[in-house]
Amino acid sequence: MDKRVVAITGGHGALGRAVVEAAQARGLSVAVIGRTPARTPTEGVLEVDGVDLTDAAQAKAAIEAVIARFGRLDALLNIAGGFVWSPVEGDEDAFDRMYALNLKTTLNASRAALPHLKASPEGRIVNVGANGAIKAGHGMGAYAASKAGVHRLTEALAEELKSTSVTVNAVLPSIIDTAANRADMPDADPKKWVAPADLAAVILFLASPEARAVTGALIPVTGKV
Repeated sequence: MDKRVVAITGGHGALGRAVVEAAQARGLSVAVIGRTPARTPTEGVLEVDGVDLTDAAQAKAAIEAVIARFGRLDALLNIAGGFVWSPVEGDEDAFDRMYALNLKTTLNASRAALPHLKASPEGRIVNVGANGAIKAGHGMGAYAASKAGVHRLTEALAEELKSTSVTVNAVLPSIIDTAANRADMPDADPKKWVAPADLAAVILFLASPEARAVTGALIPVTGKV
């Protein structure tokens, strides 16, 4: 994977930071696309900040900034997203927010990146879906619906791109072991959850040339949950 260029949306979150670290360890050139600047910028990483990926024009400008710096793009890792727990009869805006944060950001970034990924000998898109979108539980309707949209987008785009070098896959984590999740679920056993570094390893495999035979896959990464 040496000298390949990867753009990571949402690279400042817990999972994003783990993916950035793992990508650098594998010798990749890394760009992080985010809405807010990192608290501590990572040396050697191109930071493209102030980007609202729900806006297609901003998504395109962010990808063009990556191309301006590196001259190419080989993989797009769509990690940007959000979560809200809300019963269907609860927050009236929850569905719109989850659609925008999870599905629209993935769609806009992918559309912006595709012309450049098609020029790569081994173009890759890796999305983050959710195991909880396979069967939604109480209060999970808005989140699960948006992530189910990511699943279907992954499958459809993979089919559309089969005549190109670009593969499109998604990982479906259960509960990721983050500080926020530990605070929200203090009585749970985080040893059963998915470590960000372990999920990052799966994502980077799917972003590698070695995964060329895998496309349209929704890969559960659920730990012991």
